[in-house]
Amino acid sequence: MTDHHKTNLMTLTRYVLEEQRQHPDATGDLTIAMNSVQVGCKFVEACVRKARLINLVGLAGNTNVQGEDQKKLDVLSNEMFVNALKASGKFSFMVSEEVDDIVVVPEELRGKYCITFDPLDGSSNIDAGVNVGTIFGIWRLPSGPRATVDEILVPGSEIIAGGYCMYGSSCNLVLTFGGARVEGFTLDPALGEFILTHPDIRIPPRGKIYSVNEGNSLYWDDATRAYFDSVKFPPPDSGRKPYSARYIGSMVADVHRTLLYGGVFAYPSDRKSRSGKLRILYESFPMAFITEQAGGSATTGSQRVLDLVPKHIHDRCPIFLGGTDDIADVQAAFAANSNWLDGSQK
Repeated sequence: MTDHHKTNLMTLTRYVLEEQRQHPDATGDLTIAMNSVQVGCKFVEACVRKARLINLVGLAGNTNVQGEDQKKLDVLSNEMFVNALKASGKFSFMVSEEVDDIVVVPEELRGKYCITFDPLDGSSNIDAGVNVGTIFGIWRLPSGPRATVDEILVPGSEIIAGGYCMYGSSCNLVLTFGGARVEGFTLDPALGEFILTHPDIRIPPRGKIYSVNEGNSLYWDDATRAYFDSVKFPPPDSGRKPYSARYIGSMVADVHRTLLYGGVFAYPSDRKSRSGKLRILYESFPMAFITEQAGGSATTGSQRVLDLVPKHIHDRCPIFLGGTDDIADVQAAFAANSNWLDGSQK
């Protein structure tokens, strides 16, 4: 007899449809919106896999709004996502890392959602074959298709869906619609479908790994330095072992490992970047939302990330995310030491 579990596959499309059936008043718009995100992820995955073969590595000769050199794949990925999302007819506005201004969808194709995304996070590593990924967040616009751009700059707590797709040895898409559920899917190349492989991801309250770019430690404030010293050199009477350091330099890959194994991922503010480095709308908000729905926490050091209200679409913030016990230690370090956030660091 055929193994039932090998034929009754929970694909991403089926999962989203089943979520839709849980809400009798659902219109199916979010289902269609998610299908366009899925198409974009599959396209980018195919390009990443054969990037070297079809000469998609290297610089495109431009810089993005952040002042970063754009890779050829950055440009291609952004164009693919913008076209797929626009064609769905479910979005009125898009905010992309690769575009200076808000992308306004033509009136005849406008919908009730706004999406923010980084089409290819970690692309500076692409030539070395390091994992890269796409990060996205979806918001419902109160005024629907008649919304104005002012409705985009809202607290992260208003996000309704967040996820990321990681391109590496396998293609993994992690998604949450809230409700304290985070699901992980893996692309089956033979089927061309994302299959549920990591149901109900939960981040351990305390881990054994810290992930931060210690090359910036010279510029850290006292609070950041105190926290990382505490996990590297725990007091002998604490009974704790030192945490292991793991840092890839691609947010999607580092956060994915943190979700599965626990610990802390951080990109803190420092003397060079006192407002932090990661962008609020399309990096910090989606990743903070995923982390909280998986049972973890995300903070700037002194404030919950999802309580921030950006003033500009490309605003940045510092971030520490991980298990609840680990993040509580971060907050304690910031409460007890001078830092850039409250201006006490000199």
